[in-house]
Formats: sequence, C-alpha cells, structure tokens
Amino acid sequence: MLHAVLSAATEGGETHSPVIPEVYDILWSSVCFVIILVFFWKYALPRVQKLLDERAEAIEGNIAKADEAQRKAEAALEEYTAQLADARTEAGRIREAAREDGKKIVAEAKEQATSEAARVTASAQAQIEAERQSALVSLRSEVGTIAIDLASGVVGETLTDDAKAKAVVDRFLADLEASEVTAGGKK
Repeated sequence: MLHAVLSAATEGGETHSPVIPEVYDILWSSVCFVIILVFFWKYALPRVQKLLDERAEAIEGNIAKADEAQRKAEAALEEYTAQLADARTEAGRIREAAREDGKKIVAEAKEQATSEAARVTASAQAQIEAERQSALVSLRSEVGTIAIDLASGVVGETLTDDAKAKAVVDRFLADLEASEVTAGGKK
C-alpha cells in the first residue's frame, strides 16, 4: 500500500511525497526539538532529579527513623519484660515474707495466750487458795464456838477460859481431821 501511495504521488507531477516531509520542516522541527531538549536537560531534569533525590532521602530518613523506633520499642519491650519478671519475683518474696510473718504472729499470739491463760489460772488458784484459807479460818472459829458450847453442855460447866477453849477446839479439829484422813484412806 505504501508503494501505491508513493506511485500516485509521483504521477501527479509533483515530486513531493506526502509521507516524507520537506527538508525545511525537518530542519525547523529539529531546531525546536533541540531547544526543548536543552531546556529540559538544563532546567526541568535537574529539578525533577532534585525532587526525586529529596523524596528518596526523606523516605530513607523515615525508614531509618522507623528502624530506630523499632529497635527502641524492642529494647523497651525487653526492659518491660525484665521489670515484669523482677516484679513478679519480688511479689513472690513479699508474699513468702508475709506468710512467714503471719506464722510468727500466730505463734506469738498462741504463746501470749498460753502465758496469759497460765497467769489467769495461777491467779485463780491463788484466789481459790486464799478463799479456802479464809473459809477455813472462819469455819474454825465457828466450829470452835460450837465445840465450846457442846463441850460446856457435856461437861456441865462453862468453858470461859480462852486457853482451855482453844485447847478443846484444837483437839476437836485434830480429831476431826484424823477421822477424815482415815476415812479418805479407806476409800
């Protein structure tokens, strides 16, 4: 087909080909192309290259910052994990110390309660003994009075002499205690 177009163009008497431009068109087009090429080469291309370099530096800087942040985060995580492990260990020690302190407090409380109970028991026994002695003295004087009255009735005379009365009461109580001891021994 190209051959047909070329042959049709040459038949018209013209030597001008519609596919091939004229020399002056090629020349001026080349001059415009060179001017535009120089303009782009001198001004536009360096600016675009500078912009691309700045973007590349910014991206590399951001990547470096991200890597640094990642390293810091990992270091912080390791530190946090170590602190957490230390805190757990310390909490275990505190719990164990609290248990030991609790055991000591319970033991001290038991010991204190035991000594307090012994003190109260001793005090109660001393009080009982004092009351028994008081009752015994009171009973002796009442028994002595009754014994003197009985002895006066049996003997038929009044025992007004305190020394005789005391001797009679002591003998009566000694006989009474002796009979209690022999009665207690037979059981």
